[in-house]
Amino acid sequence: MARILVIEDNPINLELMTYLLRAWGHEAISATDGQAGLDVVRADPPDLVVCDIQMPGLDGYEVARALKADAALARVPLLAVTAFAMVGDHDRALRAGFDGHFSKPIDPAQFMAELARFLPGVPAAPKPSPAPPPGEIAVQRPIRPELCAMAPGLVVLMVDDTDANLAFKVSLLEPAGYQVLTAGGGEQAFELARTRHVDLILSDVVMHEGNGFELLERVRSDVVLHAMPFIFLTATARDDASRDHGLALGADAYLVRPIEPESLLAALREQLPAG
Repeated sequence: MARILVIEDNPINLELMTYLLRAWGHEAISATDGQAGLDVVRADPPDLVVCDIQMPGLDGYEVARALKADAALARVPLLAVTAFAMVGDHDRALRAGFDGHFSKPIDPAQFMAELARFLPGVPAAPKPSPAPPPGEIAVQRPIRPELCAMAPGLVVLMVDDTDANLAFKVSLLEPAGYQVLTAGGGEQAFELARTRHVDLILSDVVMHEGNGFELLERVRSDVVLHAMPFIFLTATARDDASRDHGLALGADAYLVRPIEPESLLAALREQLPAG
């Protein structure tokens, strides 16, 4: 497999891309700004560079021009992965020296397929499953058998107001045998939990439409949902006080990101029935 450098200053996007690369067997290395990325490439050129454009310090255009101006590094493929998706952004990226342009938000299956174009001799990512219903995403990836759902088809309701976070979690859970429902906030999540079959709720804490603590309180006080397994997974409310508060409200587990995929799957197995 390939050694791939990801240059990205957004921690959520960085986590998603490096996770996907490792899930398909690639070696993923990372840098959080343009200068650091250049230093990595010059020290040990990777097989491919995936680079954001809008970053502090050196932006992606400057990174591309610097790499293509170096005769020893000019042949390293360079893919722009950016929210710049307006008319003309693709051509501007190519003129700066990028070999390809991929628009955010990141669709995991399309992202892996795009990378395969720049890696001759490296097998492409598996084809995605047929399009799922609205609000659900399906992505295939290898999962160790002992981490898969003990009862295939168990339903996890994921609550997060960030598309990249949802994509990251879905890309892990569905191939492990779970069915996934998604909600962008507490109100939508509570309505889904009351009207659809759900086996566990996996929720962020800080969201624009009602925080996770409020959702948990509603779940625990509801006559139908009060015993629902509930796990927090957050990248922002990482302090001990938030963790203690979540557990005191009745959360079954309180996890913080970044998290190893195996740890998340293990936490789900602990809370879900074997069928």
